[in-house]
Amino acid sequence: MTDRKAVSFLKRDPKLAKIIEQVGDYKIRKRNNHFATLVESIISQQLASSAAEAILRRFRKLYPKFPKPVQILKTKDSMLRSAGLSKMKIGYLKDLARKIEDGQIKIKTLSKMNDDEIILQLTQVKGIGRWTAEMFLIFSLGREDVFPVGDLGLRKGVQMAFSLPELPKPKDVEQIGMRWKPYRSVATWYLWKSLQKFDKIG
Repeated sequence: MTDRKAVSFLKRDPKLAKIIEQVGDYKIRKRNNHFATLVESIISQQLASSAAEAILRRFRKLYPKFPKPVQILKTKDSMLRSAGLSKMKIGYLKDLARKIEDGQIKIKTLSKMNDDEIILQLTQVKGIGRWTAEMFLIFSLGREDVFPVGDLGLRKGVQMAFSLPELPKPKDVEQIGMRWKPYRSVATWYLWKSLQKFDKIG
């Protein structure tokens, strides 16, 4: 990412400039193992971070190193349940693994696709919705102009930054965010960081 260029551009907006001053440097931890990122996203969905971390630890212990899709397909459901995974999430993980093995999802060439193509690919998987695909674009591929307007944290960040009386609707967030193109991922990160509960986000 061209971090300095992005931050310099976003500082032109007085609302974001204030947040950037408070938060400091843009530091995002990119994940390079795309399959692992998607597996962990599915496992963590709708769980408190402590519960998700405990299940992830037990899941990793099932294998000598992070499993490949074919290994997950070969793992008995009972073994995955012993790590704390629900029947539904086991189904999601196996659906992801199967689609990668079948070539429906081209995990090795995802980075060569545009954002919309990637979202279309990933949302074929049960348990991966648009939000998960958008988080993958930001944190795994480092895409600069992703704007997850349905994200509650982003909407809350926009509400606070612009002193709005009510939580803005996604379409209103979309409109506000147009001023931050082509660096809306960076703007999103700063708006998340402006909320205390997201201060540890990568």
